[in-house]
Amino acid sequence: MTSIRPLPLSMAAASSQNQGDGNKEGMGSHIGLPALEISTAFPQATPATIFPATVSDYYQFDDLLTPEESLLRRNVRKVMEEEVAPIMAQYWEKAEFPFSVIPKLAALNISGGTIQGYGCPGLSITACAIAMAELARVDASCSTFVLVHSSLAMLTIGICGSEVQKQRYLPSLARFNTVACWALTEPDYGSDASSLSTTATKVNGGWILEGQKRWIGNSTFADVLIIFARNTSTNLINGFIVRKGSPGLSATKIENKIGLRIVQNGDILLKKVFVPDEDRLPGVNSFQDTKKVLAVSRVMVTWQPIGISMGVFDMCHRYLMERKQFGAPLAAFQINQEKLVRMLGNIQAMLLVGWRLCKLYESEKMTPGQASLGKAWTSKKARETVSLGRELLGGNGILADFLVGKAFCDLEPIYSYEGTYEINSMVTGREITGIASFKPAALGKMSRL
Repeated sequence: MTSIRPLPLSMAAASSQNQGDGNKEGMGSHIGLPALEISTAFPQATPATIFPATVSDYYQFDDLLTPEESLLRRNVRKVMEEEVAPIMAQYWEKAEFPFSVIPKLAALNISGGTIQGYGCPGLSITACAIAMAELARVDASCSTFVLVHSSLAMLTIGICGSEVQKQRYLPSLARFNTVACWALTEPDYGSDASSLSTTATKVNGGWILEGQKRWIGNSTFADVLIIFARNTSTNLINGFIVRKGSPGLSATKIENKIGLRIVQNGDILLKKVFVPDEDRLPGVNSFQDTKKVLAVSRVMVTWQPIGISMGVFDMCHRYLMERKQFGAPLAAFQINQEKLVRMLGNIQAMLLVGWRLCKLYESEKMTPGQASLGKAWTSKKARETVSLGRELLGGNGILADFLVGKAFCDLEPIYSYEGTYEINSMVTGREITGIASFKPAALGKMSRL
């Protein structure tokens, strides 16, 4: 196979600067990129700045899609390969967000997903899932940014908001003129999110929010924050739209992450934050209402490991065809072919599970257990798939330049968020046995002593 000669990173930097950075909140300086040509550093392999052609759809999954879904898939793939791939490793290394890509993502018209009207695209959930996979195939952080903004925050307003709230917030969010985050998790309540301790106290004309949130993606620069808090009068969970700059609201970036480094996760502190009555979400009156949103987002998260695995396979396939050792391409060795085939088989199975989950949702047959199994199983199979890719690339497998090392790390937070593998397994286990195993019986007996 003839290797494509990559552009020097210095040229990629100049191109990105010419397009404008679209910076927010003082992040105006573009990251300095090394001038050394990657083709000189890695003469036998093309780095992920030039993304490989897709070869992972071995069972022709695209045939199951509508023409509109296939077109969307191609459009998202094109933008991600051309606009995001050349810069993702550098932003990942610096743990900074590339605000310059937001207009490119906005042009895809995917924000708002399945929401009808208000400037949203009204896509099928299959189309949303395909878009999510194509985002994750090139960069998992970009897919998480869109997921938080669209499939969590916007969808909460779409499902649980008033007509006035939908008209006020959704059109701007759909165009990415404003960015949203979704705050459920707290320092003391992760898997046990329904026990959250942030409070909402009714006062004249609105509510006072007090508490903390943790791991909230997009929170350091979000214009709109969806906050869940416990009503001090009813003890039930309510939802609120909090606007950037509200007095008493602060968000601090969580440092030193090993995965999804481009995503700006933050700790949110709410100190007597006033929210007017007009910004309380009328459709959130218990944790059960929150689950309506999580049912959709769990489908979307199911597709992130699929996309990551596709990108890793495509990268490994090209790498093994290009790089030679012992006088032959790495692809010529039997053990490498076996690993490639195992990765490919995992991806075909993951695609079909994800597709079927979308069809169940669209026919209103999907159960919480099915959604949880989809997320748990694909994230576990993706871990195996990406680990095989890490092995195939040898020393270069730990470099972000070749995607695999970066994807290896990015998959770890996805394995844990939106319900850990264990929690999602217990959700499915409860559904198939009728027995809830979340609180060990022995622990319950101890608490009564």
